[in-house]
Order: sequence, then C-alpha cells, then structure tokens
Amino acid sequence: MPQLPLAFEIGSFVVLGLILLVDLFLVTKRPHEPSVRESGLWIGFYVALALIFGALLYVFTDHEFAGQFYAGWVTEYSLSIDNLFVFIIIMARFSVPRKLQQEVLMFGIVIALVLRGIFILLGAYVIQQFSWVFFIFGAFLLYTAYKQATEKDSEDEDTENALIRTVRRFIPVSDTFHGSKLRSTVNGKKVFTPMLIVLVTIGLTDLLFAVDSIPAIFGLTQSAFIVFAANIFALMGLRQLYFLLGGMMKRLIYIKHALSVILAFIGVKLILHAMHVNELPFINGGQHITWAPEIPTMVSLAVIVGTVLIAVLASLLSPQGRAMAAAVKADQATTTEEQAATDAEQLSAPKTSPNPKG
Repeated sequence: MPQLPLAFEIGSFVVLGLILLVDLFLVTKRPHEPSVRESGLWIGFYVALALIFGALLYVFTDHEFAGQFYAGWVTEYSLSIDNLFVFIIIMARFSVPRKLQQEVLMFGIVIALVLRGIFILLGAYVIQQFSWVFFIFGAFLLYTAYKQATEKDSEDEDTENALIRTVRRFIPVSDTFHGSKLRSTVNGKKVFTPMLIVLVTIGLTDLLFAVDSIPAIFGLTQSAFIVFAANIFALMGLRQLYFLLGGMMKRLIYIKHALSVILAFIGVKLILHAMHVNELPFINGGQHITWAPEIPTMVSLAVIVGTVLIAVLASLLSPQGRAMAAAVKADQATTTEEQAATDAEQLSAPKTSPNPKG
C-alpha cells in the first residue's frame, strides 16, 4: 500500500487547524444561538470538506486509504450522535443559557481533540508493539455493542459524578453563569463559575466516548493520521448538528441499535484480522489462521453507511418516530409561547431612569 506524503499530512493539519481557529474566533466574538439555516450551511461545509479530503487521499495514494477515511469518518460521525444525546442532557441539567451553548460546545470539541489525540498516539504505539491487542479491542467492541443494544436510555443519570462533586467541595463555585467566564467576582470574592463544571463534564464525557470510538476506528485503519483526521472531521460538525437537530434527536429511536450493529461488525472484523496477524499457540503448535476471511475496506464502508441509513429511515417512518416528532413539536410550541409571554412582560414593564446627578 502506498504511503501518504509527509507534506500532505502536515498541510492537512495546518489547514484544519486554521479552520478550527477561525470557527473558535467567530464563536467567541459573537456568542449566539445559531439558526437552522446557519447550522445547516456549516454542516454542509464540513461534510463537503470531508468529501474533498477523501478525494485528495485517493489522488495522492489509492482507493484503500480513501475508503478507510470515509469508513472511519462515517463511524465516528455516527458514534458522535451518542455524544449529542448526552450533551443535550448536560446543557439542560446545568441550565446553560442558549446563547452560551455554542461556545461551550466549541471549547468542549477542542478539549475532545486534545484527549483523543493522546488516545490515538497511545493506540497506534500499542498496535505496532503488540498485535494481539486486536483480540482485546474486538472483544471490547462486542461487549460494548451488547451493552448498547440492551441497556435502556436513562435521562435521570446523575450528571455530577464523583469528580465533579469533589470539585464543588474544594473550590468555590457560583450559583449562576457570568457570561462565558470561568472565574468571576461575587461579593468581593473570586469564585469559579458553573461554566468550569460544564466544560469539565463535557470533556470527561467525551473521554469516555473515546474509549469506544478509538478502538472502533482502529478496526478500520491502522494509520494514526487517518484516525485523527476522521475524528477531526466528525467533531467539527458536531456543534452545528447539536443546534440543527435539537429536540429532533429524540426521533432517531433506532440509531442506538444501528451503532450497536456497527460496533459489533467492527469487533468481528478486528478479531478476524487478529487471527491473520497473530500465531495462535492452540492451532497446531502456533500458526496463523489463514482461513479466517479479511473484510475489505469497501465492504466495511458499505455496511456502516447502509446500517446508518436504514436506522435513520426506519426511525423517521416508524409510528414511534412520528409520535416522538409530534411530541417534540408540541414542546417547541409551548417553549415559543412561554418565550413570547416573557418578552411581552419585559416590554410592558416600566422603565426606570437613572438618578439625576447632584
């Protein structure tokens, strides 16, 4: 298989880093709740960017690298939907103002990229040194797929885990947000704001998700560059996807089952690959299992994309999905009415004039 040119790898990270910096600058300069149109345009931009990146991989190498990237990107993007469900719960649980949520998500994505970068480097090193780790990764993904398929959703989880409670116990934290500040002054004392707790919670949450997603994508490619690039592209559109879908996330009732199928498929693929690259002592004194099939990258891509499409269509067309959509619309209508009433009350309130000087 041809190698990726070093200049292409460096240039890719430079361009992606600049795009992230511009995105971060725009978010911090004008905190607001993006409209559906704005979110849709940004998602379209990032999806187009990922498609172009895969095409460039094909030009500079061959279809194998391009297929690995597309399969990894779709897998990471699909798994990131789980992040959205949890992010919605975290934002609601901490009552994060809507206009600050975009900034919170952006910083959370930066934290996630740093943590995942560390995971990817460690994973690549372990795979190079110990090829039998594929057996562990495969078994872990099969177990995760089983848990994903059998566990019931729970929105009543205690968001403030032991670490967060410890943070509150040992450092002073204000009860209200002070814009996007992590630290502020309350009654003459320097205190941290709930923004710090929210960022720590989102960072820890994404770290837990990385435990599942990093082994999954290493089951599709052993290139650390492609793994990290796929994670960058998956996370870059996550913030806009959060605002675009919003409450409609609840309508995708079969997406968790699709993710369990994808994880199980990659788990089997990893175990089959491990049989090829490891000598098993219980097979004729130590041999590779050559009869175990190797699943081609393009087959993996077809299975992953097909599973996601089937789950989305089944969710949208099912009676349960339609009922959930109706409930979401009713909730949105109630929220709109309450906001209109609040705005009318503020407009009708008497305005106070400042005290005259002297």
